[in-house]
Amino acid sequence: MCCYVETLCEKTTIMTRAGSPRITLARLPDIPLQVLVEHMSDPRVAEHMPLLKDAWNRDIAADFVAAKEACWHRDGLGHWAILADNRYLGWGGFQMEGGEWDFALVLKPDAFGLGARIARKALAFARADARISVVTFLLAPSRRNLRALERLGATFVAEVEYAGAPFLKYRMEMK
Repeated sequence: MCCYVETLCEKTTIMTRAGSPRITLARLPDIPLQVLVEHMSDPRVAEHMPLLKDAWNRDIAADFVAAKEACWHRDGLGHWAILADNRYLGWGGFQMEGGEWDFALVLKPDAFGLGARIARKALAFARADARISVVTFLLAPSRRNLRALERLGATFVAEVEYAGAPFLKYRMEMK
């Protein structure tokens, strides 16, 4: 069935379903930098990421991993690498932003169809974590299909600016 991350280091199964790939979480440093570079260099990924302005290389990927690891050390929670049957699908998780836990999920195009399943399990994790009473989502204005987010229970807050780029902010109560 399902279990959740209890340590920072081990790979943890977050969901299985008959006939579906075994989805696990791992630490981002466990992923080769070139895999991250290829993921974040895909134009289909960049299309909905207003902050993704520079072409990724190994140095940018290393800085990204270091920044996400710093969140783990600062807040005790952060972003994971998401794997299916040990194949890298993308990254996602929770990051403290302005006193609220923001959830991000950035999948490779061939994994886009798993986004709702992964998000539901991550939000179940958030509901079970006493630190998280609210989760926010910052989405690019280019995103058109927001019904899945609304079906999960998120409500639109406002258009906001983050790091100089416009985003649609959604919010979801966890308790």
